[in-house]
Amino acid sequence: MSLKPATGRILISEPFLNDPNFKRTIILLAEHGEDGSVGFVLNKPTEYRIHEVIEDFPVFDARVYYGGPVQLNTLQFIYKGAEIIDGSVEIIPGVYWGGSFDLLKAVISSGSVSADDFRFFLGYSGWTEGQIDDELKLNSWIVTESGAEEIFSKEPDNLWRDLLKSMGKKFAVLASFPENPSVN
Repeated sequence: MSLKPATGRILISEPFLNDPNFKRTIILLAEHGEDGSVGFVLNKPTEYRIHEVIEDFPVFDARVYYGGPVQLNTLQFIYKGAEIIDGSVEIIPGVYWGGSFDLLKAVISSGSVSADDFRFFLGYSGWTEGQIDDELKLNSWIVTESGAEEIFSKEPDNLWRDLLKSMGKKFAVLASFPENPSVN
């Protein structure tokens, strides 16, 4: 029995999904409900650090990720640990989304948090009501659960393959499928 999409679950793109926005991506569903879904791509880091992208932001060695193709002019963030930022929403136990941007800057300026505990995203991935279900019927996604360890992986480039391999033999085969089968 496969899992259904839900807040806090992970979408793993099937190896045959060729949409350039989602090819070989891992997406954390930060919100999933009857009105639609919001998620963040966990395995597409950019070259930029947060203080290089946001003006008047304290120096903080946290990389900015491509969150998805929707509203690329917006910045979202998640963090792990205790709820330290007012307005945050707990996605899974110990992982929070958003909150007061001013408080975020103050917490970072205080030096009391680690860059490894944060992920910043330009844009997000969004689906309208029923859209993910339609995409699941087309075998575009595999739904799984994960914890903070995977969500905050220090090796995001290997995350797609590593998560598939961890799901057992059937999925390990997909993990080794060549990115371009015609080159094989």
